[in-house]
Amino acid sequence: MPMIKYTPFTGELEDFPAGLRLFQDSISRLFSEPASRPWSPAVDIFETENDLVLKADLPDVDAKNVGIQLENGTLTLKGERKFEQEKNGKGFHRIERSYGSFVRAFSLPDTVDAEHVKADYKNGVLTVTIPKKEVAKPRTINVEVNNN
Repeated sequence: MPMIKYTPFTGELEDFPAGLRLFQDSISRLFSEPASRPWSPAVDIFETENDLVLKADLPDVDAKNVGIQLENGTLTLKGERKFEQEKNGKGFHRIERSYGSFVRAFSLPDTVDAEHVKADYKNGVLTVTIPKKEVAKPRTINVEVNNN
């Protein structure tokens, strides 16, 4: 029994206007060309007593291809995961990971100290630590009780 590849976006839309043809081509390209698929790394943002911490998953991204910019209260992460095809003639059976450039931007509160940002890249995880300003840190106030 021969195997037939199911292609849901072919044949049916040929009679529709050119706009739908362009849409069909875009969708087909999105699912067939892994090097051009847009991707965005997963990010966790959490707060400690003294810092705001951002962790981004950047597997297989070289540290020299990662950029961090902090300007006007916006933290921007930029980078690129390059698609490197093997030169020995072996083909891929499946390509599900996305490749190419990414940009993520995050608005920061006014309570962070933008002058002392630290970044660490280890095991494919980028950790950006942004300390809080002293006025934003929690403080303890003792209450005196007067016994009259």
